[in-house]
Order: sequence, then C-alpha cells, then structure tokens
Amino acid sequence: MHMSKAEPLIAIVDDDESVRTTLSALMRESGFEALSCPDIASFMALGDPPPVDLALIDLRLRGESGLTLAIHIRERYEIPIVMLTGVGDEIDKIIGLETGADDYLIKPFNPRELVARIRAVLRRYGHGGAKPTSAASGQGIFFGSKRIDIQTRRVLDAEGEEIPLTNAEYRLLEYFARNPNRVIPRPELLQELGSDMQRYVDRTIDVLILRLRRKIEPVASKPVHLQTRRAQGYIFHLSPEGQ
Repeated sequence: MHMSKAEPLIAIVDDDESVRTTLSALMRESGFEALSCPDIASFMALGDPPPVDLALIDLRLRGESGLTLAIHIRERYEIPIVMLTGVGDEIDKIIGLETGADDYLIKPFNPRELVARIRAVLRRYGHGGAKPTSAASGQGIFFGSKRIDIQTRRVLDAEGEEIPLTNAEYRLLEYFARNPNRVIPRPELLQELGSDMQRYVDRTIDVLILRLRRKIEPVASKPVHLQTRRAQGYIFHLSPEGQ
C-alpha cells in the first residue's frame, strides 16, 4: 500500500465525470489526495501494484461492473475498498460483501459520512495519517479474551492487536455485544445496519455472520460466542456457555 505520502491517496473509479470531480474535491478538502479513474482500464494503468491507499469504486460502471475491479484488487493487493451503490442494487451489495469490500455506501450519501467511513477503513489498514490519537479511552466490552473498544471502534485480541473488521461487521458485533444472551431475529439486525433490503435479508446477514465468525471465533464452524438459533435468529454470549 502507498505509504510515502503524508496524505492518503484515494483512487476514485466512477464513469460519471461530475461525480469524479465532486468526490475529488471532497477528498482534497478532507486532507486526502485523489486520483480520478473513469473506468477499470484507467485504474489498471496506475501500475502494479497501484500506488494508492484506498479504492473508492462505483458498482455501476458503464459497460462493466465495479465488482470485477474489486475482485481483482482483493485477489492481488492489500488495498482497502469502499463501494458506492445505487438504491435498489441489493444483489450487488451482497456480492460486494462476498468479494471482501471493506465498506459500501448507498447513493445519495452524506459527504461527511463518506469521509468518516474512509478514515475508519484506512485506520483499520494501519495508515499513519488515519490512526486514532493516544487519548483513546479504555472503555469497552469484553467477550472471551477479546475486547471491543467503543470509542475507537476497534476489536482487540488478547495481545492487544486489532482484529480488522469492515464497518458492517463492526456494527453488527457491537450490537450483539450490547444485547448479549438474547435471541435477535434477522429483521432486527438488518434494521440496525440501516439497510432497506427485504428480499435478501437472510443472505446479507448470513454473509456478515460467516465473515464475523471467521475473525472472532476460535473455530468458526463451532462458534462459542455468536450462535445460531434455527428459525429464530442469532444469540451472542460474552462468555462461552458453561463458563
């Protein structure tokens, strides 16, 4: 990942020139540098590896899919990905989660929220300009040997090392941890994530649950914290059952 510049370098991949111009200005006003890419080919032309700190990708590129680029990046580079998707692109959001996108926003979005999301993703990838200050509080929720730091929105393992989570994964985990030992149905989880999806509720939540278990459970296939209650939803135990 590009680390030599003080300002994180954001690649904006969008086929709409006005959107690229607006986002580029927003990035620069927010302390980032920006590269404008109208299509996948122009992103590829940046180099191997591309000298960028984050890729901001529109899923609906003219004549091609932003998912194709996201998959290419995820398979080859340690570059974080934030996707932009239109209202109603439910299936794209699901596939986007499965490709390993770090976050996504639905258009139209609040510019300040986009900047906040980008900063959070960059911090999770260890970018020096996006790390939290040393004044971060120790307030948190413990589960097993891990801790959720509420103020910095980080999950730490027993050694104090951060477990990298996407924004959706973190929000889901924090909601579970704030509501332990209670069966939570999928619609409630979806509402907490702020999604307007209906047809793909089960699929979206299941994708997030699977990825979350791989990161926080000792054995993902035998979860001790985040457990399924068939036909009811999910339940979260701060301590493994029986302890």
